[in-house]
Amino acid sequence: MSCFTTLKDKGFRLTQPRRVILDYIHDKGDHLTAEEIIKCVHSQFPRVNKSTIYRTLELLEKNNCVIKSESADRFIYHHTEEGHHHHLVCGKCGKTIECEEDIFAPVEKVLRNKHGFQVSFKHVVVNGLCQECRG
Repeated sequence: MSCFTTLKDKGFRLTQPRRVILDYIHDKGDHLTAEEIIKCVHSQFPRVNKSTIYRTLELLEKNNCVIKSESADRFIYHHTEEGHHHHLVCGKCGKTIECEEDIFAPVEKVLRNKHGFQVSFKHVVVNGLCQECRG
């Protein structure tokens, strides 16, 4: 189900700025910072307040249209249709390595078996040093 349908079915108005945000996130198919999204919206609607854009991003996250994660002291957003995946981010050079969804499956299993805890790894960013920067 598309984000447009999800929001409409839940009674949310699809304002022009919301449409621009949804289109941008969907069309880019990439990880976007709030600053990139704000720049996009302001290119078409310069008078839209930043707080409106942040509230829209919160709304999209709460309704499972986007996934929000923290990377290098800033938040990034990506469309939920990209699926769950994880990143290794080098703190020295900034290189990002994308990891498959099931990489944390052994950790999930241990936490479930040992502690009875069901964890949800939606989009994990692991900071450290890449091979080139370590060597």
